[in-house]
Amino acid sequence: MKKIICKVEYDTETAELIEKRTNGAFGDPAGYEETLYKTEGGKFFLYGFGGETSPYAKETIKRMSADKANEWLAAK
Repeated sequence: MKKIICKVEYDTETAELIEKRTNGAFGDPAGYEETLYKTEGGKFFLYGFGGETSPYAKETIKRMSADKANEWLAAK
């Protein structure tokens, strides 16, 4: 997925995958996946998608600060 936010391109195909997390079972309407990526320019973003009642009912990309990315990584 590719998305431009504030004139910066975030692309799951070209960014470095840092960590992927799965919540729920396959087919669970509340289940979802979150994947943290880092761009070549050092910017972090979270890619999410999931079931119809999940926080990611629509495929999305959210940019993150380095501090928020570290918090996300620490919250296992």
